Amino acid sequence: MNYGFCRGFRALAASLSTAIALGFGLQAAHAADPLRIGFSISVTGPTSPAGKQVLAGLEIWRKDVNAKGGLLGRPVEFVYYDDQGSPANAPGIYAKLMSVDKVDLLIGPYSTNVIAAAMPAIIQANRTTIGIFGLGANKEFKYPRYFSMNSQGPDTGNYSKCVFDLAAQQKPKPTRVALIGADVEYSRNALDGARANAKKHGMEIVFDRTYPPSTTEFTSIVRAMAATNPDIVFGATLPIDTAGIIRTANEIQFRPKVIGGAMLGLLVTGIKQQLGPMINGYISNEFYIPAPSLQFAGTKEMMAEYQKQAKDLGLDPLGYTYPPYAYAAGQILARAVTETKSLNDDVLAKYIAANTFDTVIGPISFGPDGEWKEPRIICIQFKGISGNDMSQFTDWSRQVVVYPPEFKSGDLIFPFTDASK
Repeated sequence: MNYGFCRGFRALAASLSTAIALGFGLQAAHAADPLRIGFSISVTGPTSPAGKQVLAGLEIWRKDVNAKGGLLGRPVEFVYYDDQGSPANAPGIYAKLMSVDKVDLLIGPYSTNVIAAAMPAIIQANRTTIGIFGLGANKEFKYPRYFSMNSQGPDTGNYSKCVFDLAAQQKPKPTRVALIGADVEYSRNALDGARANAKKHGMEIVFDRTYPPSTTEFTSIVRAMAATNPDIVFGATLPIDTAGIIRTANEIQFRPKVIGGAMLGLLVTGIKQQLGPMINGYISNEFYIPAPSLQFAGTKEMMAEYQKQAKDLGLDPLGYTYPPYAYAAGQILARAVTETKSLNDDVLAKYIAANTFDTVIGPISFGPDGEWKEPRIICIQFKGISGNDMSQFTDWSRQVVVYPPEFKSGDLIFPFTDASK
């Protein structure tokens, strides 16, 4: 027997065994490496009240998915940066996430203005993302790997449709329209849709004004609007602007026949509390409300977890809008990754585009430009708000669903003066 050969074989076998063991060890270690999802979010700046809720919703989803073993056997980890709600910060953040941090997946950004600014960098890198609350952010790009967590559907006119449809049903029909909003992408897109709806209903636009997002004093703007004697006011305003405009309208006793729309401050519990009875009669777009017809698998548990955390985090105590939409974005991404067993952006985009997803805000499927195939905008009218107690904003007899017909729980009080008493 050639003992030298045997010794050499045994040494080779031992080396192979060690290499194989190391290989398996490296594979196991790699499998346990976090799967990193990158995004930007406004934790400071003018949109931070909503941005922090989006982040909270995502964190609840991350905790839930990790409790089930993560994605592809890897724990999910977030890499995110504060964009301060500024579109100027978005391109650099997403470039860093993709080229320096080399994140596995993208979500976001949050808000139309920031999404639109980030899109060129995302497109250049051929990455897939799910934007959160972007209004028509992809209408110019038509990028096939972008998907929208916003329920207006394929037409930005759906954002204002309820205000104009409701107004057109009244007798005598109101016809004079005032449009107001911040000079940002979100408001411009919403106002474009409102102009189309006004034209559709044969209404005359008598006031059409945007203002710089830095505006803090609204007296001159609201007085100029009131001087045109509009029947209908449609607003596409940011949260702080909403409060300023409503306070000013109340101070000068401006009373059009119909007022409201896409005024984002009316989605924030703290702002509604501060304004109290001043919001009676206003119409507000809502994206999710905890009505019996809008309860889906996991909805109750997700909202309970958010509301449990909200007080300690200093967030909106109810969180009906932003957290469930953020959580649903995570659900869509998780199912796409799980079903395709892939992190490839092209594979994920094709799967998301071709399927319907069951989420905590209901079934969602995507059509052209990554928008929802079916719009789901709910409009409420505030009635009987008194004082500043938060419990009023869990009472759906004081926030009456007036649109669409399938969710309607009461009729619009018209004119506004009757509802504002």
